[in-house]
Amino acid sequence: MTYNFKVKILEGDSSLHRFSIRVFGCQMNSYDGDRLRTALLHEGWLEASEEEADVVLLVTCSIREKAEQKVASEIGRYEAMRRAKGRPAVALVGCMAQRIGVEMAKRFSCVRLVSGPRHLGLVPRAVTEIGTAGTPRFFMDDDPRALTDLEVVPTARTNPFKAYVTITYGCDRFCSYCIVPYVRGRLQSRSAKEILKETQALIDCGAREITLLGQNVDAYGKDLEGGVRFASLLADVAAQPGLERLRFVTSHPKDFDEDILDVMRGNPVICRAINLPVQAGSDRILREMNRGYSSGEYLELVRKIRAALPDVSLTTDLIVGFPGETDEDFRASYKLLEEVAFDIVHTAAYSPREGTRAAMMDCQIENSVKAARLNEINALQARIARAVNEAYIGRELEILADGYAPRGEGKIQGRTMSDKVVIIPGSQEDFGKVIPVRIVRASHWSLEGERRSSL
Repeated sequence: MTYNFKVKILEGDSSLHRFSIRVFGCQMNSYDGDRLRTALLHEGWLEASEEEADVVLLVTCSIREKAEQKVASEIGRYEAMRRAKGRPAVALVGCMAQRIGVEMAKRFSCVRLVSGPRHLGLVPRAVTEIGTAGTPRFFMDDDPRALTDLEVVPTARTNPFKAYVTITYGCDRFCSYCIVPYVRGRLQSRSAKEILKETQALIDCGAREITLLGQNVDAYGKDLEGGVRFASLLADVAAQPGLERLRFVTSHPKDFDEDILDVMRGNPVICRAINLPVQAGSDRILREMNRGYSSGEYLELVRKIRAALPDVSLTTDLIVGFPGETDEDFRASYKLLEEVAFDIVHTAAYSPREGTRAAMMDCQIENSVKAARLNEINALQARIARAVNEAYIGRELEILADGYAPRGEGKIQGRTMSDKVVIIPGSQEDFGKVIPVRIVRASHWSLEGERRSSL
C-alpha cells in the first residue's frame, strides 16, 4: 500500500523537482527508502510516478544475482526513456551500487549518482545537483567502518502505521556465501539514545508497530565498550509510551542470548515471532558456510525458545545447492525442516557472489540439481506450513490491518502478534486499526478470518 503525501514543489532555479523511489530487497532497504523519501520531501521535492520523475532513486540489493539482473534491466528501460525525453536521471544506491555501481554508470549514461549504503547522508543534497553536474557523482564505501548516515526520522513512510528502525549496520560474521560484509561493511551499532529518540518520534507521528532491523540484531552493542546489549535495548524500546507492537529481525543462532527470551516473555508488546536462519541442516555444510554452530546446537536453541514462548512463530532461511552439497547433506536439511516444523521458510538456491569464499569453492552444483532440490524443499514446507496454519482455525486473534489483500475484491490484510497474515473483508478505512478476528480458513501462506466485536 502506497500513501501519497502533499508537499510543495521546489521553488527557484532548479530544473529538478520530481522524484520517484523504488526499493528492491530487504526491510533495511525499505527503511533507507523511507528516509530518502522523507529527506527529499523536506527539501521541497515532489514525489511522482517514474514516468513523470526527473530523478528515480533505486535502493538496491545484491544478495543474489537475480536481484541485480532485475535492477540492471530497469536501468536499461530508464536509459531508453532518458534518450527519448531527457529524463529521468538515475540515482543508484545501496548494496548493488556499492558492488557494481561504477560499472553501471559506465554502461548507462542515465546513472548520475552512485552511493554505497554507508553514505546515504550525502545522497539528498547530491540529488539536487545531478541535473547540472557534468560527470556522475560517486560516494563509495571504501572504508568498511566509516559511516555518513542519513540522520532523518522516516515520517513519510509507505505505511504510516508501521515503521522500521535500523539498529546495526554491517556484519562481522563473514558467512562464506554472503556478500553483506563486503557491501554493507563491518558491524557498527547505533547508540541506544539515538534509537530510543527515533522510535519515540515514530510513535508520536502515528506508528503503532515498530520493527528493529539489523543483519544480526543479536550482535547489537557487542562492538561498543560498555554499551547496552540487544536484550536491554529491546526492553527499553518496548517500554516507550504509545507503542503497541514491537518486532525484530534478523537473529543469528550463534549470538541469540537467553536474556532475549526473558525480555520477550515478560513484555506483551513484543511480538511472538523470531526469524532464526539455519541455512542448512548438514553439519558439514554449516562448517563450510562458517555459521558457527551445529545442527544439534540449533535444535537445542529452538527447544529453549519454544519452552520459553510456547506461542512463538518461528521462521528461518535455508539455502540448497551450496557448493559440494551431497544428497545426504540435502536430506539433512529436509529432515531438520520436518523436525522443527517452521511457520515459514525463506528458501533459495545458492547464488555465487563474486568475492565471497564460497564462490571460489570447487564442486559448484549444477543449476538443474539446485532447482530440483529447491522444488522438493518448497513442496515439503508448503505441507508443513498448511498444517501449522490449519491449527489456527477456530482461534480468535487480533490483527493490525495494514493494506489491501493481494487478491480478492473488498479484502484487506493484517498480521497477528505471531506474524501470521490474516485476510478479512474490509476497506481502506480499516488500515491502522487493531481488529479482532476469528480464523475460519487456512492455506500454506495465509489465514482467512471473520470479524468479531471483541475477543
